Amino acid sequence: MENNMDQNMNNAGSEQFVSEVTYHDKVLKLKEQVASVIVGQEKMLDLLLTAVLADGHTLIEGVPGVAKTLTARLMAKLISADFSRMQFTSDLMPSDVLGTNVFNMSTNRFEFHKGPAFGDIILVDEINRAPAKTQSALFELMEERQTTIDGECHRMGEVYTIVATQNPIEQEGTYRLPEAQLDRFLFKIKIGYPTLEEEVKIIESHNANKKFTKLENILPVISKEELIALREKSHQIFIDPKMIQYIAMLIQETRTNKSIYIGASPRASIAFLHAAKAYALIQGRNFVIPDDIKTLSYPILCHRIILTAEAEMEGQTVDSVIKEMISRVEAPK
Repeated sequence: MENNMDQNMNNAGSEQFVSEVTYHDKVLKLKEQVASVIVGQEKMLDLLLTAVLADGHTLIEGVPGVAKTLTARLMAKLISADFSRMQFTSDLMPSDVLGTNVFNMSTNRFEFHKGPAFGDIILVDEINRAPAKTQSALFELMEERQTTIDGECHRMGEVYTIVATQNPIEQEGTYRLPEAQLDRFLFKIKIGYPTLEEEVKIIESHNANKKFTKLENILPVISKEELIALREKSHQIFIDPKMIQYIAMLIQETRTNKSIYIGASPRASIAFLHAAKAYALIQGRNFVIPDDIKTLSYPILCHRIILTAEAEMEGQTVDSVIKEMISRVEAPK
């Protein structure tokens, strides 16, 4: 009897070990597939994958031509899920995003025709080119994973995730996103230009007529069920109470810092918790360390805080203020 119990425990331990190895292999496979298409941008890809595992939406910002849309499409391609794309323009209406009820003459009834907002992985390209009226169509979707049209509630699937891209607000034809909508994004990831070495690699590849792997040739790496399992696994990552205290202290600092006019909300605290666990999983660990929280501070806080006019006049930026906050708040040992 005792031998059987020991054997069952050993089998359970083996299954758990195999499961953890499989999870890590899936993450590595995702990274390899992305690297076959995108040159560089490793940090951005880690953050995007973290957001997907943390069940959060992502806003990617950068100038045209730095592979924002390509990266979002690639991430959707790697997951065996329904993909939908919306190109936001200044004349787009909420019904163009969500869908509308259309009267069917043959049945003498109204039928709902779904818009592109329905799916599993949703790419919203150039999100800040649509006015506030259209942006409001996404509020309920992003927070509650549902939308209400003509009094009827339509729920989305379990893996519903929005990946949005935007050009810098200084460019023509762009609108500033409402703070309430920005707060619904788990991350805001800023993409810069490639380094000199990466630029050389891109040019040399095209000069040699060597094309990178096409999206059409990319096969899904994980299924929806495996993605849900990965999310469940990230929830099991251990986080020490001292780390939770550290997160709370960082959030409190955004509300008391003299350079910040509007600080982060409790939604940011929850974002830290889930993102830190998912990031640790991607790094192959089953526990959160202070560096995880420091790394995630920028993409979590940069779109959630607003500087005072005095701080901006002094030449301070959101990134410099966050850096100063991280150095001020003592991390757990």
